[in-house]
Amino acid sequence: MLGFIDTMRSEGYAVESICRVLREQDCQIAARTYRAWKTGAVASRTVTDAPVQGAVRYAAWTTATIAGHQRRKLTTEGLYGRRKMTALIRRTTVPGASRGAIDRAMRALGLSGIRRDKGVRTTIPAKDGIRAGDLLNRDFTAPGPDHTWVMDFTYCRTWAGWVYVAFIIDVYSQRIVAWHAQTSKHVELVMIPLRMGLWERGRQGRPVQPQQLRAHSDAGSQYVSLAYTDKLALDGIAPSIGSVRDAYDNALMETINGLYKAECIRTTVFHDGPYRTIADVEYATAGWVDWFNNLRLHSSLGYVPPVESENAHYATLN
Repeated sequence: MLGFIDTMRSEGYAVESICRVLREQDCQIAARTYRAWKTGAVASRTVTDAPVQGAVRYAAWTTATIAGHQRRKLTTEGLYGRRKMTALIRRTTVPGASRGAIDRAMRALGLSGIRRDKGVRTTIPAKDGIRAGDLLNRDFTAPGPDHTWVMDFTYCRTWAGWVYVAFIIDVYSQRIVAWHAQTSKHVELVMIPLRMGLWERGRQGRPVQPQQLRAHSDAGSQYVSLAYTDKLALDGIAPSIGSVRDAYDNALMETINGLYKAECIRTTVFHDGPYRTIADVEYATAGWVDWFNNLRLHSSLGYVPPVESENAHYATLN
């Protein structure tokens, strides 16, 4: 193509007219493309995009040995969409990376971020239970850690049957305070993470004081059970329950459940191969929770991890 245009130019034709006739013959070429070929210059955007694309590739992909073969594997940061990937690259490698450069790099590498799908309903309200009122009224904000906890459980399928995973989230920092997995929806599914969360806060040197905490959940029978209600009263925790069949009353927890299913269960980042037993689910969940609390960037927190957000809060108080 370059030689043909050079030949036609030597006969007195202009570059623009040559390219126009070529395009009419389905040979797509622009005059500026021909001149770029002649000068051999690289576009400035190509030069500036190169380090950004390298940084995105390094952050999103790694090489792992699977069944004796070297294969490319998605990292935890490879789950990010454009906004979080932009914040990550600016935070770690290329401070001046533009959103457009991140977009082009992700398209070139086949990255689009993980997406969440709607799951089936797992909350079954008790017909004759006496429920506490809704203290949050869809206001998922808190002045500090351990002011409001939201809780719920979700499910995942294994070869051995269904596994149910319960989480407790601190509204202020969105930190996963505690979690528990078991193969039944018995009330211990929600009792164990509650005890774990209270113990963990005490182990961190910041025990939850009576009348300090609100515990918000949906209207599931586990959360209106006598054992769970007595545990809250014993520890001086104010119960709060949303309305029946209304996901918006516990929207923050529904969001975390969706992230868990999308980033942990439906990917091979935290577990290779199918989930055979509850042990596989626990192994993957433990890795995801550690990443979620300590490394994952949260847009609602200013693109910092939950643990860093809590530490900054306590540093301000001190």
